[in-house]
Amino acid sequence: MSSPSHDGHPVRDLRLEQLEQWLAGLFGARDFTIAPASADASFRRYFRVSRQGQTWIAMDAPPGKEDMGPYIHVAAMLAEVGVNAPKVLHRDEVQGFLLNTDLGSRTYLAELEEGGDAERLYRDAIEALVAIQARAGKLARELPPYDEALLRREMGLFPEWFCKKHLGLELSEDEVVGVANTFDTLVAEALSQPRVFVHRDYHSRNLMVTDSTSKTPGGQGPNPGILDFQDAVLGPVTYDLVSLLRDSYVAWPLERVRAWIKQFRGSAQRSGVDVGANAAQFQRWFDLMGVQRQLKVLGIFARLYHRDGKPGYLKDLPRTLSYVRQVTKNYRDLEFLTAFIEQRIVPAMAKV
Repeated sequence: MSSPSHDGHPVRDLRLEQLEQWLAGLFGARDFTIAPASADASFRRYFRVSRQGQTWIAMDAPPGKEDMGPYIHVAAMLAEVGVNAPKVLHRDEVQGFLLNTDLGSRTYLAELEEGGDAERLYRDAIEALVAIQARAGKLARELPPYDEALLRREMGLFPEWFCKKHLGLELSEDEVVGVANTFDTLVAEALSQPRVFVHRDYHSRNLMVTDSTSKTPGGQGPNPGILDFQDAVLGPVTYDLVSLLRDSYVAWPLERVRAWIKQFRGSAQRSGVDVGANAAQFQRWFDLMGVQRQLKVLGIFARLYHRDGKPGYLKDLPRTLSYVRQVTKNYRDLEFLTAFIEQRIVPAMAKV
């Protein structure tokens, strides 16, 4: 298969040709069609394979650039937990190909944008999240730790890519110190939380609306279908809930978010998940975990644009920043960040 280049001459997609050859070997014939399903912020690509009324998802993970091992490991873990995630049917780790069950193409985000039942969707997503945290148990301890080094590395994207590269801000010595002290506070809060399975991107673009009556392989099962889990770690109990409820792609009124937090905490408690001594402690964990995540996301979105040439995430920067502004004003130990955002970030955002 080929596509036109900038000079009009076709450019062969050698990886796709190799994938098609691999699939032909699996099926015993070339009686299938293949079309792009999605791509993500990495080198991985996904294709929907159709054959005789059935569909599958093929993953292209180029060796040397992507490691399929974590995906395979976490997929098996989620299957054992019993939630609705793709099942790996065939794999070739030498070539970097997987064939998975297909959870369809209808994301939570698309469903919500067309007026889908948010209460039902979020109830399902919360219950699935509780099931993962409650049932993963010993399995989750096999995951890499969401440790201090990773937390700091993630937040480091904020001053480097968002403040300096995207907004053109040069931080003063006092601001550098203030940012560092803020990071100390956020790291300490994250590390104080109970440790559970953390998906890391449990949000509306990675949760699928699945049809339980579908005869497509993998179509059976409850909502949500769960994708993009290969970066899972053992980490803070509130992290995935923050990803879900303070989603960079869709925002909800504060009262609705608080109701969903209460729903999660009650269900998690009944399932034996440690959610802290009281609701106030859990809310602080949630809020400060959210600040850590949103600072990271601001840096990632800026990096995707400036380094990787992907401008599509820029429109989500204001929503992501709004979550940080919503929280910091409520916590005295985040006073520096509040002032820094209002006095430096907001004016600079208005100019880009």
